[in-house]
Amino acid sequence: MSFKLPFIKKKEKRSKTFSNNIPKHIAIIMDGNGRWAKKRGLPRIAGHKEGVDVVQNTVRTATKFNIEVLTLFTFSTENWKRPKKEVEFLMKLPEQFLQKYLPELIAKNVRIETIGNVEGLPNYTKRAITHAKNQTKENDGLLLNFAINYGGRGDIVKAIKEIVSDIQSLELSPDILDEKIVSSYLDTNGLSDPDLLIRTSGERRISNFLLWQLAYTEFWFTDILWPDFNEETFIQALEDYEKRKRRYGGL
Repeated sequence: MSFKLPFIKKKEKRSKTFSNNIPKHIAIIMDGNGRWAKKRGLPRIAGHKEGVDVVQNTVRTATKFNIEVLTLFTFSTENWKRPKKEVEFLMKLPEQFLQKYLPELIAKNVRIETIGNVEGLPNYTKRAITHAKNQTKENDGLLLNFAINYGGRGDIVKAIKEIVSDIQSLELSPDILDEKIVSSYLDTNGLSDPDLLIRTSGERRISNFLLWQLAYTEFWFTDILWPDFNEETFIQALEDYEKRKRRYGGL
């Protein structure tokens, strides 16, 4: 005699929805690739390689919840101090990422931009970035903004030099100088300041990232290492942000 197991309907996974209190601009410090690799007895570059796919998964989640701008701290001006082989590998990652995922980014209406000194990058890195920008420049969905060869202090110093130059050439009057004008000289000109900063790996500092722009940003830290960052973790950050009330110094 045979017995049939009763049919059990699988419980459908409900999609998460948010109120109107969702960040328009999210900045992420993607930290912990090296530690992730070390825990597994792997070279540091294995962690960086794993983190590339996490970038695309994060973009998918951002588009899913209609985030307008996603700024990722990809390579800082201080990262040049790392071992030469590691730096060379990091410089190849943009090309590898874009070769693999650019068709999907185009299909998802994602536009790619950068902040930082792109001219200071190797030619093969610049070519990959320029190609991606050209291929996505007409897209008007999520703005995927890579901060590469970027430092917050350097961004401010560059802005000061340009402001001084414009004052000396009489193109700008110091009498009208205000925060809005200063912001227009920064690399993020035209973008709103981040509403939410996420940093992985348990570190609780901003590491010279968007120093001017983060003045009133909400911070969210997690001990999760970047290669383990997933949609569930991203949603946790969004849920926490949803509960916050931003006062900007008021009541």
